[in-house]
Amino acid sequence: MRARASRPSRPLRRVGQRGEHALDSYLSEVLGQPIRTVEHGPRAGDRPIRWAYGEADTQLGLVKIGSSARDRELVRHEAEVLRMLADRPLKVVVPPVVLHHGEWDGREVLLLSPPPTGSGKVPAGLLHAAIAEIAGLGRAPGGGSSSGLPLACPEPGRADGPAAGGPAVPYLGLDAERHPDGFAWHGDFVPANLAAGADGRLFVGNWERFGTGVPFGFDALHHFFHRALRRMGPAEAARACVAQAGITLEPFGLSSPQARRTAAHYLITLADRHHRDGHEPLGPPSAWLTPLIDQLEALP
Repeated sequence: MRARASRPSRPLRRVGQRGEHALDSYLSEVLGQPIRTVEHGPRAGDRPIRWAYGEADTQLGLVKIGSSARDRELVRHEAEVLRMLADRPLKVVVPPVVLHHGEWDGREVLLLSPPPTGSGKVPAGLLHAAIAEIAGLGRAPGGGSSSGLPLACPEPGRADGPAAGGPAVPYLGLDAERHPDGFAWHGDFVPANLAAGADGRLFVGNWERFGTGVPFGFDALHHFFHRALRRMGPAEAARACVAQAGITLEPFGLSSPQARRTAAHYLITLADRHHRDGHEPLGPPSAWLTPLIDQLEALP
């Protein structure tokens, strides 16, 4: 049986105190038990993430806190996405459960169930199945358009229009480029957000970048690109992303030309996200992306 996301049991409220102890007091009050939080490793941008511990020092989950307008939007978006996922019959993907979503001291607070521990390397077949299942979230549960989902992507990424031709995606039974509503993508499908479960399913965390209306394959390309960034600079990783796109997307039935177009679209979407965030972790796109796009446009 799937766990269902909980909704706040009381109206969102502001607390005048500041600091981690005030956050602990707020969570203790809304959850009805003593809560202690501690900082959790690296932050997502400048957004703090904390572990929450309950009675008998039991680990409850992760606390995400959105302070700026942009971060508050992302935290709210993730809560909304996770509630939607709780109502979808997912067979492969296991998302976190919303334990609490509220407002503290003008900040958005989201408490999520913790990821599994002790996960090793994720098998390629499981990755592919999860990517395909997430892509299918761009459709309504009974098939057809996904326009009823209240899940506009926080950054641009909608396909400009249908492209001609292309084989069917084996996992979805849909044309990877011609599906009129596009597909969904997780938006941050990287190893740090993934964990293989003992039941053969894949835990996928950090859904704040989820969006719909993109070409099929964005998550697979994002996974490849961010693994490449561990070994090389942004410009070289971007070139590798396009050069290897045919291999990366081959399991899903895309041709090499389709895959290269999708990779270019993905990289442009990622650069636009960074611009809108006001944070360019890869440096200016003129250094790592523009020369590659110029080169691709010059090809026959």
